[in-house]
Amino acid sequence: MKTYATPLYEGTFSVGLDKKFVRIDRDDPPAKGALKLSLNPFLIHTPERNYLFDCGIGEFGEDTGPEIVRQNLEALGLTEFDITDIFVSHLHYDHIGGLAHRENGYWELTFPEAKIWVSEKGWKKVTEKEEYYDEEKTEFISFLDAKADLHFLKEEDQPYPEIKVRKIGGHTEFHQVLLFDDGEHKYLQAGDVIGTKGAVNRKYAAKYDFEPKVSQQRREELTKLALDEGFVIMSYHEDKHPMYKLTSYDDKTGYSTENIEFNESA
Repeated sequence: MKTYATPLYEGTFSVGLDKKFVRIDRDDPPAKGALKLSLNPFLIHTPERNYLFDCGIGEFGEDTGPEIVRQNLEALGLTEFDITDIFVSHLHYDHIGGLAHRENGYWELTFPEAKIWVSEKGWKKVTEKEEYYDEEKTEFISFLDAKADLHFLKEEDQPYPEIKVRKIGGHTEFHQVLLFDDGEHKYLQAGDVIGTKGAVNRKYAAKYDFEPKVSQQRREELTKLALDEGFVIMSYHEDKHPMYKLTSYDDKTGYSTENIEFNESA
């Protein structure tokens, strides 16, 4: 099969101040005072490799685990052993929790054959902390640090001809934008900097970001890049249409968008 990209929808969750991910229906509102977050790891399949851009929350959410991504991959004729590379936008556990699991009572890699690509400075910062969220997640990070096939990215890097990664900061100190361009297909994933489709037409500085103003600036730069160069945007936390193109821009109405479905990308 030729190159294609698709979201591997993991679920929709209500997330309160306690940071627990409580599963809700995709169409339901979150609990009062909570955020509604959908999780969409993205698969990019090429004739040579199978990339993931972020990999979900794994067992750290309600009613979640590696079986969900396995089912999504199986529907595409793939298994977890077919994933060759996982690129991580940032190191929040709803983006990397899917890297390992304890289905059999001990930690195991969810994608045993995959290279894991992370920000070198970001990984160093996380692993030097005494605690990564809580005791269980600290154990998870320690396991990955010891057992995963980790590869460290510089602030600007190009580990494959079709993959570029650049530090953009904003949401986290070492946040990265992930770019795929093979000359025919172009995909852009900016983690929580463009986390939803609605973000492209909102001017906001989110208090939960590491540097709110930087995040806002990068969002504006990347949406312009996506329009000018024809990138499909992949929005990790989008409920309905996580892949879309920007087709035009108007000073009054903002960006016009075109949803990209899986069969349109194949």
